[in-house]
Amino acid sequence: MYDIYHFTGGDLEEAPTGDLRTVKGSERTNQRILRRLLTNPGDYVFHPQYGAGLAKKIGETVNPGEWKVLITGQMLLEESVASNPPPVIRLTIIEGGVSVSVAYTDATTRVNESLHFDVTR
Repeated sequence: MYDIYHFTGGDLEEAPTGDLRTVKGSERTNQRILRRLLTNPGDYVFHPQYGAGLAKKIGETVNPGEWKVLITGQMLLEESVASNPPPVIRLTIIEGGVSVSVAYTDATTRVNESLHFDVTR
């Protein structure tokens, strides 16, 4: 399945044909995971429960256990993330935020995938 290519925090991009660029496969899954984890609940009017709101948590005391449960639960809402084995989340406190590394299995291809991103102010 294809989605419109949109990396969180960026603009939509044009394909060489002049249409909107599309994305599929593991890149699509990574974009969807980032969007879900960084979107604040209530930001999508028609889906008020959507999102983990990680960026909103920066500045609060980081509870690694809470973050791992939140990230895992949100990732498992994505159809392309396998629940078995469950995603593995690693958190590192960095200057001004948290560095997040996730390892998960693609539900369709059964290929191990990884994603790394920083959540900062």
